[in-house]
Amino acid sequence: MTYRNPTPTVDIIIELIDRPARPIILIERRNPPYGWALPGGFVDYGESVETAAKREAQEETGLDVQLIEQFYVYSDPNRDPRQHTLSVVFLATAKGEPSAADDAKNLELFEPWCIPNNLCFDHDRILEDYLRYRHFSLRPRL
Repeated sequence: MTYRNPTPTVDIIIELIDRPARPIILIERRNPPYGWALPGGFVDYGESVETAAKREAQEETGLDVQLIEQFYVYSDPNRDPRQHTLSVVFLATAKGEPSAADDAKNLELFEPWCIPNNLCFDHDRILEDYLRYRHFSLRPRL
């Protein structure tokens, strides 16, 4: 029997806690779909989502992150134009100087009030939920 299941991914909202206003890191994607995105990627076979989040953050930003909490799972079948994925989103902190690597073409720090408009996937929704949580302690609702 052949199964068609969503592919698991992770996305990481990384706050740089050694900077004023605790900016977050967004990467500019090297591969389609192009635009700004949270650091993240596919979970490898045999890998936990926590390990995948730390690995993807390190590969794309050069930083070792401290995972704070699992934020929410986003699973809209249309969230990724390439295939049906579900993303386990983590909140994390880091210190240091990030640098773009792996499939990140560029990397920038964004303060919460300056998030760009051209975000990939459903990262606009994820960041909207995150900012509501960061400022008002309101978690996303089902």
